[in-house]
Amino acid sequence: MAETVALVDYGAGNLHSVENALRAAGAEFVTVTSDPHVVRAADRIVLPGVGAFAACAAALRKVPGLVEAMTERVHVGGAPFLGICVGMQLLATRGVEHGVSQGLDWIGGEVLPIARTDPAIKVPHMGWNDVAPTRHHDGAELIEPGEAYFLHSYHFVPGEGRHIAALTDHGGGIVAALARDNLLGVQFHPEKSQTYGLALLARFLEWKP
Repeated sequence: MAETVALVDYGAGNLHSVENALRAAGAEFVTVTSDPHVVRAADRIVLPGVGAFAACAAALRKVPGLVEAMTERVHVGGAPFLGICVGMQLLATRGVEHGVSQGLDWIGGEVLPIARTDPAIKVPHMGWNDVAPTRHHDGAELIEPGEAYFLHSYHFVPGEGRHIAALTDHGGGIVAALARDNLLGVQFHPEKSQTYGLALLARFLEWKP
């Protein structure tokens, strides 16, 4: 029986492009949804995110029962979860973009501004950059070396380095991917990363954490 993927709609994601990319990667049943009942019944959950941390966190919590449904399905039910861009950042304990806002606190850490360590370093970090997997982490089979498309001004600084699945270099090491148990988060946009991004989504759809 084909699995169902809940693509969470909370008004803050690049939904159409992500949906198309998931289908191109092999997902047969993708439901764009803000319905907690649909989220609870899904086999896999994808949380996209575009914009500022504070606005995305507020929008997610504004949908009645959605955070609770995600938490139940992921932490109790064990459904594989993928967070994309701000969807990954929302896994943090808190973010400081446009004021301090609480995240989901699923992977401890903070979302902080990218430091301008050199005048040549542009912020936002925008365009293609390398994804370099770390040597040991949960979900090691998911992240391959390659190039992906990034667009962000803030980055995830986890409390524990063991959750870093991949790094990219933009004036220093920046987290490109995080993984813990059945959680995967990527700072880059798989839906904009062509062959590399589709391959990552295909591996996520087959992932058995």
